[in-house]
Amino acid sequence: MKIAAFPKCYLDDIAGARSMSVFDWIDMARELDADGLEMYEGFFTSLDDDYLFSVRDAIADAGFEMPMLCCSPNFTHPDPDERKRAVEYEATMIRVTKLLGGDGAVCRVLSGQRYPDVSREQGIEWVVECIEGVLPVAREHKIILGLENHYKDGFWRYPEFAQKMDVFFELLNAIPERDCFGVQYDPSNAIVAGDDPIELLRAVADRVVSMHASDRYLSGSYTLDDLRESDGTIGYSDALQHGVTGRGLNDYDTIFQILRAVGYDGWVSIEDGLNGMEEMQASLEFLHRMRRKYFPNEAEL
Repeated sequence: MKIAAFPKCYLDDIAGARSMSVFDWIDMARELDADGLEMYEGFFTSLDDDYLFSVRDAIADAGFEMPMLCCSPNFTHPDPDERKRAVEYEATMIRVTKLLGGDGAVCRVLSGQRYPDVSREQGIEWVVECIEGVLPVAREHKIILGLENHYKDGFWRYPEFAQKMDVFFELLNAIPERDCFGVQYDPSNAIVAGDDPIELLRAVADRVVSMHASDRYLSGSYTLDDLRESDGTIGYSDALQHGVTGRGLNDYDTIFQILRAVGYDGWVSIEDGLNGMEEMQASLEFLHRMRRKYFPNEAEL
């Protein structure tokens, strides 16, 4: 198990306002006790080789690996031309993942947005068709596609089509590929969906290829029952706050026990820092303790 960091606190600055560059983030991350830096497709201002080589070199010069590239393909768009473009773009991002991370790196894949007029049956059909369309590219580049149980991309209008656990399972089971396709597991997203993150993990543990380790805590008078009774669109409301990993709602002892039992040897990446780099470092320290506890032979390789 290796530990990576993802700068959720700077996502809008790097990918939206462009007030901060990916190189600024890489330089800031030197102070973090991590093995790798996860990237997001919106971090890059160019997809030219020379630019991407400079990003790869900056990551390596800072002492990190690049284990996963977070991509957000929209495979449920009602327009077939838009779906085709999403497949082509995901294929491009697979190539970028290979260039930055090398063989075996994970390129995240999502289902798409939950458009009001797209039925569950139709959405599943389109997403399976699109993912099967990019699997040959993943095989060619020796990259693993990680389907995340996601809430929504921050730049999307609608939540994730396969946000709820039952839809996620149906989609995952429709794609039996295991060499180049698996699960990018995020326990906090299960909580946001009103689902049980442990139940979800037990069902997919043998297909997990990467993991996000964020944490959430309830504010105000909200309860877990309120989340479970929701339609899964509560999202990132004030009722559910990001916090230091290990101090929130997730049962990380049980999570790591399950991962150890299936022999998990992939990456765990924190999504943290909304309240500053000190919280990000605290989350990393928690993951180092978990690694020493549950993966002692890999603790400080």
